[in-house]
This record gives sequence, C-alpha cells and structure tokens, in this order.
Amino acid sequence: MSTPVVLITGVDPGAMAAAMVSLQFDLRHAVAVRHHIDPERQVLQRVVSDVTGIVEQEEIELAHACVSCALREDIIPTLDRVAGDGRWAHVVAHLPIGAEATQVCDVLAWETRLAHTLHVASVVTVLSGRALVDDLLGDDLLVERGHHSSHDDHRGVGEVAGAMIEYADVVVIADECGPVAVDLVRTLARPDAEVVLGCDQLDAGRLATRLHRHERTHAWSSPMRGGPLPPAASPQVWVRDLRSGAGFHPQRLLDGLDALGGGRHRSRGCFWLPTRPGQALVWDGAGGQLSIGAGQPWRRATPMTRIVLVGTGTAPAHLDAAFADLLLRPDESGRGRYWEVSEDGFEPWLGPVRGAA
Repeated sequence: MSTPVVLITGVDPGAMAAAMVSLQFDLRHAVAVRHHIDPERQVLQRVVSDVTGIVEQEEIELAHACVSCALREDIIPTLDRVAGDGRWAHVVAHLPIGAEATQVCDVLAWETRLAHTLHVASVVTVLSGRALVDDLLGDDLLVERGHHSSHDDHRGVGEVAGAMIEYADVVVIADECGPVAVDLVRTLARPDAEVVLGCDQLDAGRLATRLHRHERTHAWSSPMRGGPLPPAASPQVWVRDLRSGAGFHPQRLLDGLDALGGGRHRSRGCFWLPTRPGQALVWDGAGGQLSIGAGQPWRRATPMTRIVLVGTGTAPAHLDAAFADLLLRPDESGRGRYWEVSEDGFEPWLGPVRGAA
C-alpha cells in the first residue's frame, strides 16, 4: 500500500518546525523527515524522527549545494525508503527552507515505481504572520535572512513564498496577523485551497487524504494558466489581469521592466517575444524582484501574453497603460511573428536567440 506523504514548505524556520511537530504528533504512526541545506559547508542535513525520538541523523556532502541536487541525492530516496520501511503509516516531509514542492510532486507524478511506495497526500505551506504582507510584497532576499540554498541563490522572499502559496493545498499562518494579510493569502492561493490560522487548527487526518491533485494544482500554478480568475478576497486587495494575444516588443520590454515588475505587488504569468516566438516565456516576481525564464514550447497552444498582478491598498494607476505600451503595435506586427535577429537583449536570462524560434 502506498504511504501518504505530507509536504511542508515555507520561508520561516520557526513556523515550519511548529507545523511539523504538530502533524508528527497528530498523525497516527507518523515519521518526520527534516532536511536542511547548509550552503556554506556544502552539506545536506537530514533528521528522521518519530514520537520515540530521533531515528537517524546524518550529513550528506553535496557536489553542489542546491535544491535540485538535494532532492536527487537524498530527499526523494529517503522518502521512498522510510515510506517502504513498514514501521510508519504516514510521512511528514519538512523540505529545506525555500524549497518548493513542485519538483517533488513532479518526480512522484512521473516515476511510476515510486507510486507503489508513496504518494503526495497534501502540500502544506507554512508562513509566519508577524510581517506577512512585507514578506510577500517586500524586496528582501532569502540570502539576506540566511535562508538561501546555494551561493547563487538570489531569489526574493516574496517571489518564493508567493509561488508556495499558489501551489499549496493548505496554507497555514502560524501566528497572529491582520485581516489584510489573510485576504492577500486567500487571493494568491488556489480557489479551493484552505487557509488555516494557527498550526493547532490543522486537521491532520484530512491532510493525510488525497487532497493533492497534480493536474489541478499545475493548472492554477502554471505561468500559462488560462481561464478567468476569482475576485480578490476583499476590497483591501487588488488584482489586475493583463492579457493580450500580442507579444511584447523586446526593446520596450527591456526599457520598461520596472513599469510592471517594480513595486509592492506579486506578479506572474507568461509572454512571448517575436525574436523567440516558439517558446512561452515566464514572468515571476514580487516586491520589485523579477525573474524571467524560458518555459515550455507553445506547440499547439495559441501564444498569449498574460501577467497577473496582486497587491494591497490601491492599485497603481499606470499598470494598464504600461502593459499596453509594451505590446507589439499593429505596424510592428506587420513584420511577421518571427523577427530574425542575432540578439534581442534577453540573452542573460534566456540564452542565445538563435534557434529559440
């Protein structure tokens, strides 16, 4: 029988630890597997425990201290091993701080061999409520808080926490926070996800059921998501859903990244460039920190540009006009969908332009 695994993600070590302990004691015959990456020493620390105490504790040297290496070299093999051990009925997996559940869920969805041993029952994102709005919309970096996973980890706290909320089946706010913070989380979260106030309010038994549905979660968290969005959770939170069939003009986008990517809001989505028309390009940012990356080929999907922005208070008045200004104009679209150029300025993010079409 496949063993249910509850994945815990977050950017605050205290909040994550509180949730792990709560679930470890509330779930019947549970084992907790906690991983921590030490980028300075290039090691992955693993602690396995149950109600009797620590079962095993080990440090694993990593060829490269990063989440991908940690998952491949120890996290997934350890989950597979303890799930198949026979001593425990549930596994609570405390992922490294800042590590998203996406990669674990993808591997378990693809690897049919692992499905005989374990399955992801639920993904739980745990947040501290002390300064939650600032965490989600501010410009702090993980490295500034000592929570980076590698020497080249320059991700923003808001970018990572926002993506975790969007992927989660349950979001837990571990301590008190104001109503605006709660409404911001509810707006970012998948419409059918639960938002729980306090680790003591977690329904451990329900988390062990199959709350997680990979396809449904991917449809909401994907940069290429389609369909309408639900309204914001309250008037204190604003949402701008900016979309068009046109791509962005490469040079105007380079010059105007701050117009959409700057400021205290969460922004994510996809776009296309006429210099790289065959590939969906990913937009992912928060609090003025913006990442641009290469996504999946469009294949049979119709290329689109869609950027969703979420913030609190009053939405900046310039967003719609700024978005429209970045789009290809009718006279520019006349050049065709593919512009043959040797460079487009996005090489630092996306690699060489040749062959990208």
